[in-house]
Amino acid sequence: MRVVMFGYQTWGHRTLAALLEAGHEVALVVTHPPSDHAYERIWDDSVEELARQHDLPVLLRTQPDDEELMSRLKEADPDVIVATNWRTWIPPQVFELPRYGTLNVHDSLLPAYAGFAPINWAIINGETEVGVTAHLMDAELDAGDIVAQMSVPVGPRDTATDLFHRTLALFGPITIEGLERLASGRTDWTPQDRSRASFFHKRSIEDSRIDWTRPAREIADLVRAQSDPYPNAFTHHRGRVLRILSARVSERPYGGTPGRIFFREGDGVVIVAGPRARTGREPGLVVERVRTEDGREYAAQEYFRTMGGYLTAAP
Repeated sequence: MRVVMFGYQTWGHRTLAALLEAGHEVALVVTHPPSDHAYERIWDDSVEELARQHDLPVLLRTQPDDEELMSRLKEADPDVIVATNWRTWIPPQVFELPRYGTLNVHDSLLPAYAGFAPINWAIINGETEVGVTAHLMDAELDAGDIVAQMSVPVGPRDTATDLFHRTLALFGPITIEGLERLASGRTDWTPQDRSRASFFHKRSIEDSRIDWTRPAREIADLVRAQSDPYPNAFTHHRGRVLRILSARVSERPYGGTPGRIFFREGDGVVIVAGPRARTGREPGLVVERVRTEDGREYAAQEYFRTMGGYLTAAP
């Protein structure tokens, strides 16, 4: 098929590579310029560089709504547009232009986790399955009819980094499968059940701050969701930022005030946590590894030499 590609970062890079490997004719590539946003500097393989390596025409845009872009799209005369990790709204005059419409590839099991950072949010919410959806674009973000879906299980200690790699591996196959289904003449796509839809914003540094009054399970999930190279879940110790790199829920309950540095369990240190911590009936968070402001990493029992004191949300 004759394809125009809208893509960005490693997801777009992997999708463009799959299109070329499968022998599709890529008539034009549209991508974003580099960004200073913390999350957009992660997994930032350049779509522009890959396109230029293959002598493909490239346009850099933040918003796809100018006259030059429309003119270039019409000249390209695509059968289909493929969009992957495009970060801004694509207007109807663009996504409706090709004969087969626009196939958007999104890294969640839509209709759940539309929007931004779906893997991070899914881990935070304790989901046991994540995946990738190829759907036809319409006027509502990530809401069009589903052409194909692929999923992977989430293990109890899987991190966002683990699941990034597993879902990234699906981007090429689901794109090629989606194009094959479109080319077959099928139109029996699956409408999204809007009663099951959820929509999430971009994550920011504030979203990684630990609240010790939350249940230990929730905090452990936050730590998994903010694994390197993402901005780690953080707290404060003695007025300084302390990043929690690895943690688990304790084997037994611990009582007291949330945030208290309390007890050695296994190879970690228990921090009292939970809205009912004072009852002594809730588990704590076993911190396993930490990183200080100067970038040094420590095993928790090496860092917390003595018990006592508190971890706090603010200095």
